[in-house]
Amino acid sequence: MSIDSQLEALIRPLAQTLSDVVFHPIHIFNQDFPLIVLWLAIASLWFTFYLRLINFRGFRQAIGILRGSRAESDKPGEISHFKALSTAVSGTVGVGNIGGVAVAITIGGPGAAFWLFMAGFLAMATKFVECTLGVKYRRINADGSVSGGPMFYLERFFLDRNWPRVGKFLGSFYALALVIGCLGIGNMFQSNQAYVQVLSITGGEDSFLFGRGWLFGLFMAGAVGLVILGGIRSIATTASRIVPAMALLYMISAIIIIAMSAEHLLAAIALIFNGAFSWSSAQGGMVGAIIIGFQRALFSNEAGIGSASIAHSAVITDEPITEGLVSLLEPFIDSMVICTLTSLVIVTTAIPNGLLDDGRGLEGIALTSAAFAHHVSWAPFIIAIAALLFAFSTTIAWSYYGLKGWTYLFGEGAMTQLLFKTVFCGFVAIGCMIQLRAVLDFSDAMVFLISIPNIIGLYLYGPEIKRDLETYLLKFSSR
Repeated sequence: MSIDSQLEALIRPLAQTLSDVVFHPIHIFNQDFPLIVLWLAIASLWFTFYLRLINFRGFRQAIGILRGSRAESDKPGEISHFKALSTAVSGTVGVGNIGGVAVAITIGGPGAAFWLFMAGFLAMATKFVECTLGVKYRRINADGSVSGGPMFYLERFFLDRNWPRVGKFLGSFYALALVIGCLGIGNMFQSNQAYVQVLSITGGEDSFLFGRGWLFGLFMAGAVGLVILGGIRSIATTASRIVPAMALLYMISAIIIIAMSAEHLLAAIALIFNGAFSWSSAQGGMVGAIIIGFQRALFSNEAGIGSASIAHSAVITDEPITEGLVSLLEPFIDSMVICTLTSLVIVTTAIPNGLLDDGRGLEGIALTSAAFAHHVSWAPFIIAIAALLFAFSTTIAWSYYGLKGWTYLFGEGAMTQLLFKTVFCGFVAIGCMIQLRAVLDFSDAMVFLISIPNIIGLYLYGPEIKRDLETYLLKFSSR
């Protein structure tokens, strides 16, 4: 038995047990609804109304802040609002925006696209709260660098109420789970998907890289290492260049494909709305569409997990609310724009042309790629390039998330940070060489497990954030 098979056999029982707990389903109208999705969905719905539709009324100000209408270069922090947003978006926009949406529509029907959009809108409120807290309770280190995120605001809440051990336990639990999660879902999975995409556009089994995952792994590990060794400034600079480019590449390509299927557009929209509100359909009706749509959106934009607040906390500002407002744009870009475009490509092209029923068993990214290729034969190359960029950018963003969890546990020393970065790059290479499904399942479950203490923290801080928001809006309106 090979080493990876032995590790798989060793970790599988633990991974399965944790996954069963975190993703435990409840049965609703003949549909399984994972409890963790319900936990995240209720929070996003609550904060949307508790903060009086901040997802809508704060949007214009978010754009204004991002455009630099209120420059804050003399304030504490390391990166600009735009770079903070780019880093956070790079951590959420990934292969799931291309393949995960196709899976959602395949399982939940076209109506899932509508609920995916709505879930993205509601998630903006959760993201606002956690990113505001990330900035408000961040720590400015002796060298001027910044450390922030759920581990810090969870610890601070209980410390201020004379329960320091509770706060430290929750902060440490979050940090440890984040480190484990970043090595799987934010590392090995991404490098593996990048390898698969490069393999597909270079000939598959005929490619020079076939059977040489180690070679691609070493190359990607080196590229990631060059970026992350420079810290958040280097990561943010790289993300601010890659994210707009990759997003525009994919969005323009999707719009072109949708335009080429324009004769099906009105029917596709009708199909989406009928599926979203119909109780009887082949895919389980409205409830099934809601469940699958919310699940894919929340898994994609990660609202409620708290990871994005780590990147946003590095922003240059002394007004936390401003970065909370900027963070509204993250689920908007991820779920409401990119995922919606993917949905429209599939519903206007794949469904009318029978790509779901042609016997090829297409699913995930293969289905999206086939929808693009229906009109433009070489379009899968664009999909592969976009997926490669998405995977790379997600990896560098999650390296920063994992680093901050690591330094929370073991200190901010230079050698401590170098050790983590070295280990992280090693896992990038490993992800291209072996298939440790159990490791990925375990890390995936750990990432969503940390949403439990994080969401509790958001509820506890809710009244404080609401007061801060109204104070800021009053001050802003008087200018």
